[in-house]
Amino acid sequence: VQLQASGGGLVQAGDSLRLSCAASGGTFTTYDMAWFRQPPGKEREFVSVIRRSGGSTYYADSVKGRFTISRDNAKNTVYLQMNSLKATDTAVYYCAAGRPVMSAMANDKMYYYWGQGTLVTVSS
Repeated sequence: VQLQASGGGLVQAGDSLRLSCAASGGTFTTYDMAWFRQPPGKEREFVSVIRRSGGSTYYADSVKGRFTISRDNAKNTVYLQMNSLKATDTAVYYCAAGRPVMSAMANDKMYYYWGQGTLVTVSS
């Protein structure tokens, strides 16, 4: 499975941005899709995941209420709508595909395929 992330950019605090991740080369509907991010100088961290059916979503506490993950299985694409952006959201954002057990959804080792990353910079 190949993943291509896009949509990053430079925005001001309080702005919105939507990231997209297009998948190809596999059966998209058999994978849970997640977003992770890596802030400058820090470890990669979990942001959100949407289960393969699209019926369940989970978020890191730091983005809950501001970010929304969704998927369009007909387009093999997962999205991350980011609202009320903060300077602390500045990071390279990665999409990932995997089949993690529920207890390990935030563990990046549970994901098999990764996109190349897209940089989001939020100026305060």
